[in-house]
Amino acid sequence: MPADAVAARERLRHVYWIGGGSGAGKSTAARRLAERHGLALCSTDDLMADHARRLAPGESPHLRRFAAMDLDERWVTRSPAAMLDTFHWFRGEGFGLIVEDLLAHAEEPGVVVEGFRLLPRLVEPLLAEPRHAVWLLPTPRFRRAAFESRGSLWEIANRTGDPPRALANLLERDRMFTDRLREEAGALDLHVVELDTGVGEDGLVDRVERLFGL
Repeated sequence: MPADAVAARERLRHVYWIGGGSGAGKSTAARRLAERHGLALCSTDDLMADHARRLAPGESPHLRRFAAMDLDERWVTRSPAAMLDTFHWFRGEGFGLIVEDLLAHAEEPGVVVEGFRLLPRLVEPLLAEPRHAVWLLPTPRFRRAAFESRGSLWEIANRTGDPPRALANLLERDRMFTDRLREEAGALDLHVVELDTGVGEDGLVDRVERLFGL
């Protein structure tokens, strides 16, 4: 491992990472753990607009192509596989800015960072303690129920010319992404939590807390 990567890993020893598929409860688990243990909280979803502005064109070719598409090009006319393989955040574009932001606040006693952008292959080299990372993997049924309960199931799809097809594409893309996370985390021997309907918020938070050793 390069010396700068080793140094970053040591400086990020205080970070707890929660990645996973959309609708898995990452934000809720991170917020509640931060409150319980007096930790800082970093939601990488909140940083996406800032990171998109900070990325140079040469560092973000997939982001630039995505930004140039209309909504039907993004969510209706392409296959879920193409949507998965070309989505900039799933490709890891901008992950270095997450690390940069965390390193800028390395004096914190502890930080819980969460978001779907935390890909196992990118996080693993930064783990001084492998148990300080977990990926939450919702079943399609769990994900749909979560979106319905938030009132956001049709939020993107309804802005396209074919909402039913767009929704089906989005849900299938997210299913494929979750499968990819499972495979990647498994290959790296990192923790995952499988989620299906019936898993309560308290149980999820308690389980992540135990995995982290908090």
